[in-house]
Amino acid sequence: MADKKKPLQKQVAPIIGYDAMLSSVVDLLEQARRTSARAVNTIMTVTYWKVGRRIVEYEQGGVARAEYGAALITQVSLDLTARFGRGFSKRNVEQMRFFYLTWPIAQMTSAQFKENALAKCSTASSISFPLPWSQYVRLMSVKTSEARSFYETESLRGGWTGSQLDRQISTLFYERTALSRNKTGMLKKGQKPLPEDAVTAEEEIKDPLVLEFLGLKDEYSENDLENALIQHLESFLLELGGDFTFVGRQRRLRIGDSWYRVDLLFFHRRLRCLVVIDLKLGKFTHADAGQMHMYLNYACEHWTCPEENPPVGLIICAQKDHALAHYALDNLPNKVLAAEYKMVLPDEKTLVAEIDTTRKALEAKQQRKL
Repeated sequence: MADKKKPLQKQVAPIIGYDAMLSSVVDLLEQARRTSARAVNTIMTVTYWKVGRRIVEYEQGGVARAEYGAALITQVSLDLTARFGRGFSKRNVEQMRFFYLTWPIAQMTSAQFKENALAKCSTASSISFPLPWSQYVRLMSVKTSEARSFYETESLRGGWTGSQLDRQISTLFYERTALSRNKTGMLKKGQKPLPEDAVTAEEEIKDPLVLEFLGLKDEYSENDLENALIQHLESFLLELGGDFTFVGRQRRLRIGDSWYRVDLLFFHRRLRCLVVIDLKLGKFTHADAGQMHMYLNYACEHWTCPEENPPVGLIICAQKDHALAHYALDNLPNKVLAAEYKMVLPDEKTLVAEIDTTRKALEAKQQRKL
C-alpha cells in the first residue's frame, strides 16, 4: 500500500526572491476573498431591501391586508424557511421590512437615478448600498434617526468595519460627540481604528449572515484539538447509555445583533431537558459562566418545548495543567429538581478524567506527526 501523501516541507535552501513572490500571491488571494465577500454582501443587501419593499407594498395594497401585521411576517418567515432554510426567521424578515421603511429610497449609483420615481426602481444593477448588510442590521438597532444617520455617515467617511461600528454605537459615540465642545477632535479620534476592529478576509467570508444568504453551513472549528475533543465528548456521552440524544454540534444562536455557537446540544430523555455543552481550552472564568447562563436563557425561550424541563448547561475547561467540568444549575426553579439533575447526569469528575485522558492522547498523537 502506498504511503499517505505527506505535507510539503519548507525548503531548507533559500530561494532568491521567493518570499517577495509568496507575499504577493498571499496579498492577491486575500484581496480576491475580500472582493468576493463584498460582492456577495452587495447582492444580499439589495435583495433584502427588495424583499422588504415587496412586503410593505403588499401590506399597503388594501385595508384588509394592512390588518395582517405580525401574522403576515410569521407566514412569510415560515414559507421562506421551508423553501430556503436558515436566514428567514421572523426577526430577520422583520428586519428586511424595517430596512426598506428606514431607507425607502435606495442609495442609487447616480444622481440622475435618484430623481426617478420609486416605481422605476426595478433593476438590481441600478440599486446600490455602500455598507454591508451586517452594518445596516446594526444601524437599525439605533433608536433615533439622527443618531442612525450620524453613524451611517461616519461609517462611510471613515471606512469603518462592522466591529468598529458596533464599538462606536455601544460606547455612545454620537451622544459623546454631541456633548463635546471639540466636535472636530472627537470625530478625528473616532475614525482611528483599534486592533480588535480589524477583520480578516476569512472572517468576512464566514460572516454568519453571508453564510445564511448563500445557504452554506458554518459547522467548523478553527482549532483541530478543540474539534477532536468535541467529537470525542459527543461519542463518550452517547456511549453512556440511552439517556443522551444528540441534537446538534456548533449550534448557532443569535442574541440581539451578535452571533454565538454552542459546541454541543443534547436532549436527556430521563430528565426531559436540553443539555447545552460549551468546551474551553483555557482557564475557567466568570465570563464563561455568564455566557453559559445567557445560552440557557436563550435555549429556554427558543429551543425548549412547553412540556420539557428547563435546560442545563455543562462547561468543560480542558486546559493543560488543570481540567474542570461544571454544571450550571442556577436556572432551575427549585433545589429538588437541581438535586435530581445532579443524581442523573454524569459525574463531573468522570467527565474531567475522560477529557484529560483524551486531550493527552490527542496531543501525543500530534507530536508524533511532527
